[in-house]
Amino acid sequence: MRITNKIMQRNNLSNLNTNKIYQDRLSNQMSTQKKVNRPSDDPVVAIRALRLRSSVTEITQYYSKNIPDAESWLNVTEDSLKNLSEILTKMIEQCTKGSNGDLKTTDKEIILEQLKALGDEVYTTGDADYAGRYVFTGYRTDTSLSFSQPTDQVYEITEQIDRDAFDSVTEVDSGDLLDWNETNYGGLAAADEQAVGMVEVHRLRLSYDDCSEDYLPTLTYKDADGNDVTVNSSVVHSYAEPSPYKQAADDPDAVIYVPETGELLLGENKYNELMAVRDDKTTVKNEGEIRVTYQKSSWQKGDLRPEHYFYCKSDPGTDKEIEYNDTFLTGETEKQAIEYDVGFNQTIRVNSTADECFQHGIGREVDDLVGALQEVIDLEKVRAKIEDKMKQSTGADAELLKKQLDGVDKALTFAKDKTQKLFESGITSFQTYLDDANLCITDCGTRSSKLELIENRMQNQKTTFETLKSENEDVDITEVVIGLTSAELTYQAALMATGKVTQTTLLNYI
Repeated sequence: MRITNKIMQRNNLSNLNTNKIYQDRLSNQMSTQKKVNRPSDDPVVAIRALRLRSSVTEITQYYSKNIPDAESWLNVTEDSLKNLSEILTKMIEQCTKGSNGDLKTTDKEIILEQLKALGDEVYTTGDADYAGRYVFTGYRTDTSLSFSQPTDQVYEITEQIDRDAFDSVTEVDSGDLLDWNETNYGGLAAADEQAVGMVEVHRLRLSYDDCSEDYLPTLTYKDADGNDVTVNSSVVHSYAEPSPYKQAADDPDAVIYVPETGELLLGENKYNELMAVRDDKTTVKNEGEIRVTYQKSSWQKGDLRPEHYFYCKSDPGTDKEIEYNDTFLTGETEKQAIEYDVGFNQTIRVNSTADECFQHGIGREVDDLVGALQEVIDLEKVRAKIEDKMKQSTGADAELLKKQLDGVDKALTFAKDKTQKLFESGITSFQTYLDDANLCITDCGTRSSKLELIENRMQNQKTTFETLKSENEDVDITEVVIGLTSAELTYQAALMATGKVTQTTLLNYI
């Protein structure tokens, strides 16, 4: 085969171009510090790079976004629960002080104000939010736990209880003594020892007071044959004469609703009838469930929203009706757990729900204590007024005042005994709520510890995958610089050799 100068030129140019392409590839690697800039450069490295980049992106999402977000949510929840625990601890301290029967009136007033302040604060703590989302309201993160201002809205509420929800309440009937003043004491008909009495009745304390009198509470349960039994109530106000407590004590079939206190008072027969409702432990269904249905339309600031606790309807019977928690009636209580993806196929729950820690019973217990203690304080003030009046009185007035003083002393004995027992039982009740709060704190702390372990593992995995990604994609810059320098020298040598070869032509041999 005859090799012409033209063939030699083409071959030299082709070789020079190949060398230049190699030099260009090394130059790109040095500037980008990557082994490949397009899949065709090295398909194996490119495929592995895509997989590693996907893994790094996913881990970065977990480590840099999801885990810190979950950690912040848990921190807000734990801080609120610790505040709740402190409030309940202080309530126990006040109950311990209040159970002392030798306190002065000023000391009782201090305890009274402390309990009121703690009662106002306890549910405010439950309105804690993280990034605009309420942390104790389950999936309804846009709805506060309690009403932030007085609101008029009708709710039809169904509480699902059992026989353990019933207890007894003592009422001190002090006659007209609390109406005593220096101008009317002579005309008070029931302001002596004979007018003072005490009754104890069975009751069911609803979660709310001041419910609608147009839709009185009804109790529904199943009898031994499985038939529905409905028990209706009648309303009697706390200021009625005779008092609702005395009416319930005198009528064994009574079911009386007291709006001011939110109590259902039961006569002996009705109480025994409801106590006979029992759950069959051998079945899944709760045969011992008693449902109490009522309506409430007026809400005060700090009242807990019923949709976070019960099956209920807002604006029932209208086109605006909304039904909440319908699965509660079938026994399928939905646990509204909010979970974060914090690892590969791994989630962690970050929320605690209100029913676990912010129970209605806390506020209702405070209401009982405040009411009983206020009654003692009022009677003590009346007693002090009567004693002052007696110093200025003689004859028939002094005799009348002495009888009224005896009546106050008797009423005070009953009221103090009732208050002391309430405060003693309050210690136990608040301790139970404190145990629930501490359990929530423990659960929250356990999740935080678990999240910390996951975070450490994600950090290690992130480092590992970034190292693998770097080893797969990044070039050895020293090797590339040496290769590029060598390619440049080779290119320069090739240019010189090509220049010398192309200088020789056929004319040199003629």
